[in-house]
Amino acid sequence: MDWAKFGLEHPGLWVPVMAVLLLGACQGHPIPDSSPLLQFGGQVRQRYLYTDDQETEAHLEIRADGTVAGAAHRSSESLLELKALKPGIIQILGVKTSRFLCQGPDGVLYGSLHFDPAACSFRELLLEDGYNVYWSEAHGLPIRLPSHNSPYRDPASRVPARFLPLPGLLPMLQEPPGVLAPEPPDVDSSDPLSMVGPSQGRSPSYAS
Repeated sequence: MDWAKFGLEHPGLWVPVMAVLLLGACQGHPIPDSSPLLQFGGQVRQRYLYTDDQETEAHLEIRADGTVAGAAHRSSESLLELKALKPGIIQILGVKTSRFLCQGPDGVLYGSLHFDPAACSFRELLLEDGYNVYWSEAHGLPIRLPSHNSPYRDPASRVPARFLPLPGLLPMLQEPPGVLAPEPPDVDSSDPLSMVGPSQGRSPSYAS
C-alpha cells in the first residue's frame, strides 16, 4: 500500500494511528533498581550485640581463641560485622578476630576462621521494641550467651535471647600530646607561610 497516497486521501486517519503509536512508546516499564542501598543481599552493618535478657547485661564477644562469651563493656572483640546473605539470613563476623560466629548442633556457640553456611548462617528477626533475636538457620536453635546455670540441654535455653544491635562507632582520632594544630596563614604578612621566619632566609629544604 502506498502510505503517502493513503495519507493524502484520508488525512483524518493519521490521528488515531499516531495516538496508538505514541501510547505504545510511552508505556512506562519499571526500571530495575540498582542502588546498593536498597539491595538487601550483601548489606553490611557494624554492631555491638547487647543483651540484658540473661543473668547479667553483656555484649557478645568472639575471642581470638574461638570462644564466645559475654562482656560487661564494649571491646574490640565485641565489635561485630553483620552481613546479609539473603533476605532475613545473616552472617556475623568478629571485626578484630576475623572469626565467624557459628553454632553446633548442641547449641554451643564458637568462633570459626572459616565460614560454614550450615553452622554460621542465622535468621534475624526484628522485634517491635528495637531488639532482635537470632536463630541458627540449619539447626533452628537460638543464639544465647553461654551460661553455667542454663546449659543448652535445659528447655529454658531454647528461648532466644533478645539482643539490642548498637551501632559500632569508629574511635575518634586524637592528636598526640604536645602537638598543636597548625595555625592558619597570615594573609596580610609578607611571609604568610612562614618560609623565612627564624631560618633567616634559608631554604626549607635544609630544615631538619
